[in-house]
Amino acid sequence: MQTLDELLSEGVSGRRVLLRADLNVPLDGSTITDDGRVRAVAPTIKALADAGARVTVCSHLGRPKGEPDPQYSLAPVARRLGEVLESTVAFATDTVGDDADEKNAALDDGDVLLLENLRFNPGETSKNDTQRAEFAGELAAYGDVYVDDAFGAVHRKHASVYDVATMLPHYAGFLISNEVSVLSRLTGGADKPYVVILGGAKVSDKLAVIENLLSKVDTLIIGGGMAYTFLAAEGHEVGNSLLEKDQIETCQRYLEEAARLGVELLLPVDVASAAEFSASAEPQVVTADSIPSDRMGLDIGPDSARVFADRINTAATVFWNGPMGVFEFPEYAKGTKAVAQSLVDSEAFTVVGGGDSAAAVRTLGLPEDDFGHISTGGGASLEYLEGKTLPGLEVLEN
Repeated sequence: MQTLDELLSEGVSGRRVLLRADLNVPLDGSTITDDGRVRAVAPTIKALADAGARVTVCSHLGRPKGEPDPQYSLAPVARRLGEVLESTVAFATDTVGDDADEKNAALDDGDVLLLENLRFNPGETSKNDTQRAEFAGELAAYGDVYVDDAFGAVHRKHASVYDVATMLPHYAGFLISNEVSVLSRLTGGADKPYVVILGGAKVSDKLAVIENLLSKVDTLIIGGGMAYTFLAAEGHEVGNSLLEKDQIETCQRYLEEAARLGVELLLPVDVASAAEFSASAEPQVVTADSIPSDRMGLDIGPDSARVFADRINTAATVFWNGPMGVFEFPEYAKGTKAVAQSLVDSEAFTVVGGGDSAAAVRTLGLPEDDFGHISTGGGASLEYLEGKTLPGLEVLEN
């Protein structure tokens, strides 16, 4: 795929650039609670603006139902983007329409405009190719070239991600280029020993990742809610812990396959259990093979954290996706923090797979620069590691 460096070398002064960003940030009213995605795309926007491009940025936010919804407005994001860029960012109150037309036409060299939420228009996410292409054509009219830096959306065949790229000369921004470089390393050339840590609620969300990576890793560590289905597959009592009964046989197969391949598959040896799913529930540490029938595991225990940290310490490459417990509850965030801190302390190349893992890093106050890479796309990074074709990347390669 063509890169932003190639576009910049061609010269962009005076040219109109339509840039797809992923500014899908969490909001509390009009307050951004995590601006990681804003900061991640800023270098691409700044490079274009500094080179004299007239930059029109577009993004989605949340899941509005194809029509304007004030709670999903990108207006607060425009303000924050301006602060990060240390320059004025104009804001269009529509996505395509009179205000967007007027403000796009008024751009001067080095100016930046942010359009209102793409998903306020039903054409953005439409499964009807004609409707999607019609909206994409309206967006494409705002640029002479297209730059995609929305890695978090490349697994979606949406108008601004896929169709626009078929209509304009297209380039990958700094963020996408870096994400692809890192993730391709994880699937085809990771330095050994290679440790993958998977957590989160459901085994079913990670089946394809396990399937694709099991033959590539030296150690697979399983934590979070998904660990209890694996523990049940080993024949253990898991009490009221999260359990996918329909995946027990699949987990048994993975346990057998790991043994056949000589891959170490590590499960928790102890868990922090609770009588109910509540932040105020008193934790009780129990061994992972004897969780009381009236309790549920909400975090890995301290012995598990030490075992996991020991393996991380020996690794040359570590990929982590998914918290080890209910990290939103302070009493049950200790396992996630211990694993994250182990990555910080490690000399390995460490990759955090976006989503809840990236949120946990920021929530727990860990220094982002101490990780090798923090992905901006949880779903996109997982689908890449599953070996799937991602529409937004495929179209950039054509």
